[in-house]
Amino acid sequence: MTPEAREMDKVAIYTDGACSGNPGPGGWAAVLMSGGRSKEISGGERSTTNNRMELMAVISALGLLKRPCIVTVYTDSQYIEKAVNQGWLESWKKKGWRRREGELKNAELWMDLDGLLTKHSVVFKWVKGHADNHYNNRCDELAVMRRDEFAR
Repeated sequence: MTPEAREMDKVAIYTDGACSGNPGPGGWAAVLMSGGRSKEISGGERSTTNNRMELMAVISALGLLKRPCIVTVYTDSQYIEKAVNQGWLESWKKKGWRRREGELKNAELWMDLDGLLTKHSVVFKWVKGHADNHYNNRCDELAVMRRDEFAR
């Protein structure tokens, strides 16, 4: 079977970010699942914002994928979900990575995400944070743990 004929892998990714203060110490985490396997990743920064950590979780997870995949990203960030699903990202891109009101915060991260979205077939789904979703809760635990490490 040629690589072109191979079916694309399907991947589910759960993400979350955490920040103490805005800016302040922050952490991000993601759980990637495909074919019965799962992988947890996390990181953080000493001085950051919650939106930056949410973006880092998505970018870091998508960046791990070695070939084009069909991806469902589950996020409790309405900012990210709406930016992609309601066309804000495309609008910012057309305006030179600016918003109608001026500066786009974290423009370099939005550019990174945009590049990753061209490599994969990605659907974003919003999930309620701190609710009954096991994987979202696990991401929250990992992100808070990393945030706390950077707070020390």
